[in-house]
Amino acid sequence: MKISYSPKFKREYRKLPISVKKTAESKEEIFRVGPFDARLKTHKLKGGLKDFWSFSIDDKYRIIFEFISKQEVWFHSSGTHAIYKLWD
Repeated sequence: MKISYSPKFKREYRKLPISVKKTAESKEEIFRVGPFDARLKTHKLKGGLKDFWSFSIDDKYRIIFEFISKQEVWFHSSGTHAIYKLWD
């Protein structure tokens, strides 16, 4: 799975706590093998984000992404549930 990172994602990711970054790295490894692995809680978003998906880093943090093809995705945003409101 090829993952590209938007500039917005990179900015937000840099601001995450170190412990969340470590968890995110392990979740990204899982994602690369199977984006719908149950440990990720991957789900389609609704409303203004209907073209995007999200998966859980942990109970508080998420990554918003978009499928470009079966083997390529863009990570667009990372953060708490508040990131959803920034996209409305």
